Amino acid sequence: MLKLAVIFLIAGLVLGALGFGGIGGAFVGIAKILFFIALALFLIFLVLGVVAGKKVKDSV
Repeated sequence: MLKLAVIFLIAGLVLGALGFGGIGGAFVGIAKILFFIALALFLIFLVLGVVAGKKVKDSV
């Protein structure tokens, strides 16, 4: 998902540099949304991994 965010960011910057500000801004907005979704998923899975790790450690 971060790969898609980077692709959209680069495409948005290129489009903005070429004068397509509206479309470029939309691409940058999509990149921001994808980045924050990826960040939220990372944090959720980090917490789940820590909780699962504690359960396995306690049961051994």
